Amino acid sequence: MMKARWIAALCLLASGIVHAGVSGAGAPQRVVSLGGSVTEIVFGLGKGNLLVADDASSLYPEAATQLPRVGYYRTVPLEGVVAQRPDLVLASENAGPPKTLARLGSLGVAVEQVSDRPTISSLYKRIEQIAHVLQVPDAGKDLAARVRSEVAQAQAVASPRRRALVLINRTGPLMGAGKGTAAAEVLHLAGLENILDTQNGYKPISAEGLLMLEPEMIIITDASAQASGGLAKFRDSAGVGSTPAAKQGRVVAMDDLLILGLGPRVAQAIRQLKEAAR
Repeated sequence: MMKARWIAALCLLASGIVHAGVSGAGAPQRVVSLGGSVTEIVFGLGKGNLLVADDASSLYPEAATQLPRVGYYRTVPLEGVVAQRPDLVLASENAGPPKTLARLGSLGVAVEQVSDRPTISSLYKRIEQIAHVLQVPDAGKDLAARVRSEVAQAQAVASPRRRALVLINRTGPLMGAGKGTAAAEVLHLAGLENILDTQNGYKPISAEGLLMLEPEMIIITDASAQASGGLAKFRDSAGVGSTPAAKQGRVVAMDDLLILGLGPRVAQAIRQLKEAAR
């Protein structure tokens, strides 16, 4: 079955349905985006009409959720992408596996990977890169300038500096966001103290660990809250319910892309965090 599908993919290429590259061939017309903030930026540039598919992390805007999905951007299926007949795959630098992206290139599909580090400077670079690839540099400059202005305005709002913790639940133990994550960068931008700043990446946190950390504010993603049975159930769960955050009413759920994606709505994330910190 796999061999038959692979042969079918090759036939698509041979028939000229999948085009090679974008260099010298004008602006791309059929784009597959891999990465939630990548997709969001494409729409922010006014080029959402070019997208023929995206991945499971593309949760915003609503139009992005209506497109065909090609799996998750970190585990991209070759056949799923080829079946969309793209002339460009626009991917986060974290997309993979690398061998799949390399195979797409060898099959004549242009693959452009853009900056996707957990820093605000990477966001501005990502906007610039995507705008360049889509041949709308002026729109890229406008979007980056708007995001910069919105971030500055959001950061100017006074709010308390709380000891904060970002948690995700992927149907296993709760995972806390340490340094080197987009969530940690968003906390920093909002003037909050990440109490897991001594660890790298995401690490499991037990109920006992939560009690020891004594967070004044807990942020969980919307999807994680749902996986935990809802925000109210999560707020009252073992470990969480006894924290200063729960006792002071500062356990909140946030849109996954807002807190984890570090995309063009980052100012909205900052405002929400500052409001919740009061």
